[in-house]
Formats: sequence, C-alpha cells, structure tokens
Amino acid sequence: MSKVTKISKHSYALALDDGRVYTLSNGHASGMDSLVWSAGSRNWELLPHTVGDYRIVPYGVDNRLPTHLRNMISDNNLVPGILERQMGLLFGQGVYLSQLAFVNGKIEHLWMEDKEIQSWLNSWDHESYIKGVMTDYLHLKGFFDAKHLERGRRIGRQPKIACIEHIPAKDARLEWVDSRRLCDVRRILVGDFEHHCSTTGIRAYPVYDPKHPAKYPVAASYNHTCSFARDFYSVPAYWGAMKWIVRGSEIPTIFKYVTDNGINLAYHIQSPPEYWEDKRDALRRIHPEWDDFQIEGEISKLTNQLLDSMTEVLSGKENAGKFIHTTCLLGPNGEKLEWRIEAIDQKIKDFVESQLKISEASVSAITSGMGLHPSLSNVMVNGKLASGSELLYAFKLYLLSDVEIASRTILEPLNQAIAFNFPGKNLRLAFYHQSLQSEEALTSSSRIKNQ
Repeated sequence: MSKVTKISKHSYALALDDGRVYTLSNGHASGMDSLVWSAGSRNWELLPHTVGDYRIVPYGVDNRLPTHLRNMISDNNLVPGILERQMGLLFGQGVYLSQLAFVNGKIEHLWMEDKEIQSWLNSWDHESYIKGVMTDYLHLKGFFDAKHLERGRRIGRQPKIACIEHIPAKDARLEWVDSRRLCDVRRILVGDFEHHCSTTGIRAYPVYDPKHPAKYPVAASYNHTCSFARDFYSVPAYWGAMKWIVRGSEIPTIFKYVTDNGINLAYHIQSPPEYWEDKRDALRRIHPEWDDFQIEGEISKLTNQLLDSMTEVLSGKENAGKFIHTTCLLGPNGEKLEWRIEAIDQKIKDFVESQLKISEASVSAITSGMGLHPSLSNVMVNGKLASGSELLYAFKLYLLSDVEIASRTILEPLNQAIAFNFPGKNLRLAFYHQSLQSEEALTSSSRIKNQ
C-alpha cells in the first residue's frame, strides 16, 4: 500500500509498494531554506530518492547538500578562510613516506624515501588527488574516490592499482539498501546530481573491497569519519553553526540595502497652508490675468527656491552658525501659524550597533563550530589578535589532538593502494609537520629576527 510522508513544510514523499519514491514540493523556497530546515529536522536519509533507474541515498533533504553548502560558504567572509587555514595546517610541509616506530617509549614517524613507491605516486599526480579529497573532507567530513587497476592484469600480470581518482562529492551518491547499513551498500553512483544527471547520465561503480583489491577493474569508495546517529553520509563539524553562518553572511547585505534604500532624512520642515494661500492671493493681485494653472506653476517655483535656500543653510559643516528667517502668520482666531523645522532622529546608530553585535556573535559561533582555535583562524577576539605564545600552544594542541583522525581518513585509500602494490615494504604516507619552538628556546642565531 502506498504511503505519503511529509518531509518538510512544503514537501512530501510518496512511497510505492515496489520501492520507488517520488517527492513533491508545493511551495517556493530557496535551497538555503531547505538546508537550514534540514539541520534541525529528522533524518533525511529515511527514504530513497529515484534518479533515472536508480534508487539512491539522498545527500540532504533535496539531494543537493554539497551544492547548498558550497553556496552558503562562498557567501560568508569567515568560513572559506578558516577552511583554507585548516587545510594548510593539516597538509603541513607535505606528504611523505614513513614508518611508525617506538623510540624511547614514544610513537614516532621514521621518515623514509622509496624510489619505487615515489615513482608510482608521481605517475598520476597524487598531490592533486590529496588536495581534492582533503577539500571535500574538510567541507563534508567525507569524500569519494575510485581506484583503477592497471590493464596488464588482462594478460596475466600481477594486478596493481594504477591510480586513484577523486570524485567530487556533489557528483557521487550511495545506492540505496533496505537494510539502511552503510556496510551493505554495493554500488556508488556518479553523475551530475546538481542538475539531476540530465546531461551526464549515471555511471555505477562497485564498492571497493579492501580484502580483495583486484576484484573489479574500477571500484569506488566513500571514506568518512562517522557522524553520530547518521546511517550513511557524515555531516561536517560546523553543521550546528549553519544558521549563524547564514546570519553572519546577511549582515553586509542588510547594510547595503539600508544605505541604498534608506530615507536618511535629517530634518522635517512643516509650513502652514495659510502661508501659501497668502502667496497665491498676492500673485492674483499682481497678475489678475493669470489662471489657476499659471499661479500654481509660480507657487512651485517659489517653493523650490525656498527649499533650496533652506537646504543650503541646513546642510554642510561650513554652514554652521547660519540662520534662517521664516514668516509668522495669524490665524482667524488669532493663533500663530509658524514654520517648523524639526531634526529627525533616525535611530541608525542603534540599528548599526545591534547588527554589529549580531555579527560578533556569529563570528564567535562560527569559529567555535568550525573546530579551530581562534588564534589559528586568524580571527580577532575582543579586538585583538593572539600573542605568539598563544599561537604556539594552540598549534601544538592542534597537532596533538586534531591531525591524526583526519590524516588517516584522507590518506587511507592511498595507503591501501601502497600496501597492495608494494607488499612487505611496511611504509605509509603521512603529513609531515615541522616541530615548532618558542623564540626563547632557540639559540640567538636560530631566531627568526636574526635570520
């Protein structure tokens, strides 16, 4: 029996008995609205999406999460820089072969050179692959790739992995499995999912089996760090800060529209109608041949002349101390009819200060959500940058706590290939980070100021 499930305020899913699922939206909303809504919604991996002839695990509430995150981040002035800094800190001085060993009771990397392995790495530009998957990992906490075997296996040669290809996350999806277990996924589907694969179609790759690396000529894999209570895809560390990222990005736009479209009035000039009636009577006495159209035209000229003179007096710092003379009339009951010039309090200062406070709160929330110490993010805290000692300790803490999990996940496909292609060498790739010391701990000749 078919079942309709509400998946958002304006979206519904129809699940058919044969396993197909159709989604329907009856409201207009931006992709960012869907993204922010999904952050606080129930699991959007609940039902499969049908694209072409395949059932896929949707990547986001509308299957376009990587695209939405790309647009959200590119509009923010803070997040791209923090992610670039994270990449630089993680990459360090580059990727090199090493062997783990116990030295004086401590685990250390023994950095080594192997020409055979290095020649294989250089044959397919492994550094571009690493930078690509690292970018996806820092944005999404996961990435896709495909391992290609050498063609020599067709003529009986020992099978080897020729290269590893980075598949952009926006172009890859997991095939749906009813068990809702990631380990049961058998195929990874690749196509232009941002545009519903309308021009590219879908290519299906078997999932890479690390126990049998030569099982398929080409096999793909999804490499990630698990997110709590997520069945398939991981979500980034800044997932909970997305609303703050959107809010922080809106503030410059708010200021722009206030500047472009605000009234920005400084004075309110009020003139008594009797003043202009007196002018009309005077014009009728001077020019009895004029009709009402000519009189109103002359009144308009007098009004413009008078307001121009007031503008000259009331605006500009060089006009300080000038005065303006207006006429006081008496009404029919003897009351005074006066011109009034009142300053307008636009409250713009309060508005700007409130928006700047929101901006400061968003900066704090974003930097906390990104998981990088403000000192390493190059973010000013309370109007000042971190000292040298704060930077040093923050960097050392980062190396001790934040590098290992990310580096192992990013480099695991490469290390699997090295273990398969070069058995017995017991070498792995790792990111090399030069140890830092405070200037006080260095000899005088080694200090930066004396270089």
